[in-house]
Amino acid sequence: MIKLFRNIRQNLLMENKTSKYFKYAIGEIALVMIGILLALQVNNWNESRKIKAFEKEILTLIDQNLERDYALLSIERFKTEEAITYTEKLLEQVALKNYNDSLNIWMGKIICFERFKSQSSAFEVLKSKGLDVVSDNELQLALISYYDESLFKLYESLNDVLSSFNNDWIPVVKTEFSDFKWSEYCEPIDSKTFFEKPASIVMFKLFKDNRSGQLRKMDSSLGEIQNIRRLIKSHLQ
Repeated sequence: MIKLFRNIRQNLLMENKTSKYFKYAIGEIALVMIGILLALQVNNWNESRKIKAFEKEILTLIDQNLERDYALLSIERFKTEEAITYTEKLLEQVALKNYNDSLNIWMGKIICFERFKSQSSAFEVLKSKGLDVVSDNELQLALISYYDESLFKLYESLNDVLSSFNNDWIPVVKTEFSDFKWSEYCEPIDSKTFFEKPASIVMFKLFKDNRSGQLRKMDSSLGEIQNIRRLIKSHLQ
């Protein structure tokens, strides 16, 4: 093709058809420009197709991660709510000076802590590629809110309960309990003496308050997960 254009230009010059030569040259330049624009258009189309394919794949993986987060967090939320309920029941019985064996079982559910770690590998891959890969702005903001804000606050609340367990309850378990089995039972050496200490009651109340804050953060995170999964489903349809 290039050889053909060169021959045409040479023939026009040899025939001294200058005006036709310039018209032809302009036409040739126009054809080249059109070719370049078409090539760029095809390239842009290919890049757009690749981005769309990656967006669909990464959002599908994020949805799977969020499904796991929701299941695990729901389990830990149940334990948290259960611990709060048992704390309230225990305080009611202690106020009535009923120090029965049920309190030992309830304390097993109270004197512990919850664990949760989000599966965020797919979101980290997305961040490395650039969040603008996600073309839905509402979905972008929802992902940032959950992974960079809500999870941070949730981990803080989980750590508050963990710190209270380690700093407040472990010393008590070691000195004032005759037996202890994780999340099953706690047996004081002398129940009456233990429960009639104002410090013991205060510790139960503080632990309940920490758990109540944790429960609120869990509910907030669970709500955000549901919203993100709804947005992903709508975006991919």
